[in-house]
Amino acid sequence: MASTNVDLVRSILVAWERGDYSSAAWAHYAIEFVIVGGPTPGSWTGLAGMAEGYSAFLEVWDDVRTKADEYRELDAERVLVLVHTSGRGKTSGVELGQMWTKSAVLFHIRGGAVTRLVVYWDRERAFGGLAGAPEAGSTRP
Repeated sequence: MASTNVDLVRSILVAWERGDYSSAAWAHYAIEFVIVGGPTPGSWTGLAGMAEGYSAFLEVWDDVRTKADEYRELDAERVLVLVHTSGRGKTSGVELGQMWTKSAVLFHIRGGAVTRLVVYWDRERAFGGLAGAPEAGSTRP
């Protein structure tokens, strides 16, 4: 049976699978948002920061969708989701899936809210980060 944290993450991914990234009702007001790799790596803090980080990526793509392949509950506060992200470049027409086929998203959850969200464009980097290797744009694994 899935935990409350996995249920929360699943509810977030339902919207992302439709290409809807507009809600942040699930996020803590001081969320740390990190993108590791990809075209717009960086780290942002707070709801406005997360919106800025996502916007920088989403503004160059059409029809971006993130589909969950597997949910892994790592411990009482972390859920790792292995995902595929698809989309099409607004200018180039390049399909996002040709560039990144397998990604991962790490959710840190406390008190029913996501306090840290880390998007890894390369699953192997996610697994490396879980092993304790610090990632660019982050002060912790």
